[in-house]
Amino acid sequence: MRHITNFIVGRRTSWMVLTAVALTAGAVFALGSGGEGSTSPGVGLPASAESARVAGLQDTLPGADGTSALLVFSRDGGALSTSDIAAIMGRTTRLADLSASGTVPPPTVSGDKTAAVVIVPLDELTDVAEQADRAAQLRSIANEDLPKGVTALLTGPEGFAVDVAAVFKGADFTLLLTTVIVVALLLLVTYRSPWLWLVPLAVVGLADGLASIVATRVAAMAGIALDASVTGILSVLVFGAGTNYALLLIARYRDELRTHQDRREAMAVALRGAGPAIIASGSCVALSLLTLLFASLEGNRALGIACATGIVIAMLFALVLLPAVLVLFGRGLFWPYVPRFGTEPSAEKGVWNRVGLLVAKRPVVVAIIGALLLGGLAASGVPQIRIGLAQSEKFTSVPEAVRGQDVLAAAFSAGSGSPAIVIANSPSVDAVVAAAKDVPGIDSVRVGSSGGGITQLGVTLDAAAETSKAFKIIADLRTTLHEVKGADALVGGLDAQTLDVNAAQTHDQDLIIPLILGLVFLVLVLVLRALVAPALLLVTVVASFFASLGASWVLFQSIFGFPAIDTNVVLFSFLFLVALGVDYNIFLVTRAREEAREHGTRTGMVRALSSTGGVITSAGILLAAVFAVLGVLPLITLTQIGIIVCIGVLLDTLVVRTLIVPSLAFIAGDKFWFPNKSGIERELDGLH
Repeated sequence: MRHITNFIVGRRTSWMVLTAVALTAGAVFALGSGGEGSTSPGVGLPASAESARVAGLQDTLPGADGTSALLVFSRDGGALSTSDIAAIMGRTTRLADLSASGTVPPPTVSGDKTAAVVIVPLDELTDVAEQADRAAQLRSIANEDLPKGVTALLTGPEGFAVDVAAVFKGADFTLLLTTVIVVALLLLVTYRSPWLWLVPLAVVGLADGLASIVATRVAAMAGIALDASVTGILSVLVFGAGTNYALLLIARYRDELRTHQDRREAMAVALRGAGPAIIASGSCVALSLLTLLFASLEGNRALGIACATGIVIAMLFALVLLPAVLVLFGRGLFWPYVPRFGTEPSAEKGVWNRVGLLVAKRPVVVAIIGALLLGGLAASGVPQIRIGLAQSEKFTSVPEAVRGQDVLAAAFSAGSGSPAIVIANSPSVDAVVAAAKDVPGIDSVRVGSSGGGITQLGVTLDAAAETSKAFKIIADLRTTLHEVKGADALVGGLDAQTLDVNAAQTHDQDLIIPLILGLVFLVLVLVLRALVAPALLLVTVVASFFASLGASWVLFQSIFGFPAIDTNVVLFSFLFLVALGVDYNIFLVTRAREEAREHGTRTGMVRALSSTGGVITSAGILLAAVFAVLGVLPLITLTQIGIIVCIGVLLDTLVVRTLIVPSLAFIAGDKFWFPNKSGIERELDGLH
């Protein structure tokens, strides 16, 4: 490793490194991502899921290449009059110009005349911009010259598709700009230097730009398209993790400048000291993310591929480009707090040294208080958590499609806006219809198009879409129809699709979480060459995850008013918190092991806490703030992930790493390094 670090920071060779990185980056940017632009999040169910099989069979039926828009007309505070209904009838003639069939059926008026629905058949569009333009035309025609007090709302498949796409319109730029501003401000506060912060920000910004292109290319090779939610999380993760690695390296470089007169030699030593921790940390996060490749949902696999690629790039830039850039400048880069050669090292003074000494005096008390704090936060919310958000509940602001769906559900059968779709063999249609009508909760059954020996049926439920009642009806309907001999009946549609997504997410969660825990433990064992320390560190980060989940649920209920946690939030939050939370423990404990070789476990931990306390705290606060930036997008899923990870990282930084881990090390003593305790003791004996 000495030859590599010397090459990166050498007087002549550092320019070779910079030139190689510049040429490579230029080539990647010139090549581009090859993507077709930002897309909205898809479902990504495996082909074996029943609702996915239904969707596949629908594609073989006549008119399968189309979709539909539902325009819901209502009058503020009253029923529609005869003249209102006549005006709505007049809209259908003009809407026919946009219809795929050239005609639009007359409006369906609810029994209490509080609402009327016009269904517009449409050709399916894949271009998000064209879809948005058509939706604007539909809204304009539907609302033009309506009687005063009557309004039209676009909902249904087309309405929700357009509104979800609108959430992510310009999302990458908004998220990136907010992230850059937050990182820049926190780096400026951390370094209190007018220009030092520019170096890590520029390096990480370049890494983020490259990561987006490379991740899109890598995902495409696996047959996966990255949607806007994945690319948003990717940027946040690259900026957060990349800046953390930069903070750790620069802090170690600052310390080495106090003991080395030549800045290049100081950087080489800093790289050899911080490099293994950064490599271990980045590898742990990347490997944890890659466990998502075993997931059944495509969205989970997409996140794993993209973010693992981003972490590797961020790690490489922190270890190769950043040191090569930093050594171009003199010590004045740190002005006004310039690390002078021969000054006292930070490991023997400061607030973190005092914290370490205080914890060392009462480690059992500190450990108990820390455990009670984490346990209390977990108990405050985890037992009450509800999982699963309906499509209409996933927005922080209420879009038009949701308002239209609410009007529709209030005036018609609760499930009329999202009927279940049944595909069955045509000769068995009558038997399937009869069986479906006998299922409790079925409001009506309508026979639709046929072709290729199969027939589609529309089944209206008397339950609101994506509710527990609707899911039970779908489950009962599947059980009943599967028993109709010769029908080969399958049940799909929105409720069935959501039910399948929930089941797939539960499967992925049950599979991935143990894999992550096992992988993180293995990495810790390899890095620390111990068993006790890795086990204790893993327990602390899992405890902080449950504490952050409990605290977040209290906030979701009391402040944000979120009805539930989305299905993928628990898995993603666990992944980010465990992998990133272990980062800080790796930074602390690898330094403690290094110090223990000379000073023993107790003093070594105090010195490690003193040396890394400031930088890890800064890194944790920065990472927490960066994840909180996900809340700028009006999608509850990303907001929830951002809040849970933000709280968890702060707990890891300010409680687990500062108090609990040192107290456990003090309690365990040399057994903390078991079975390698004897190696440290031999080194200490040799020194004495």
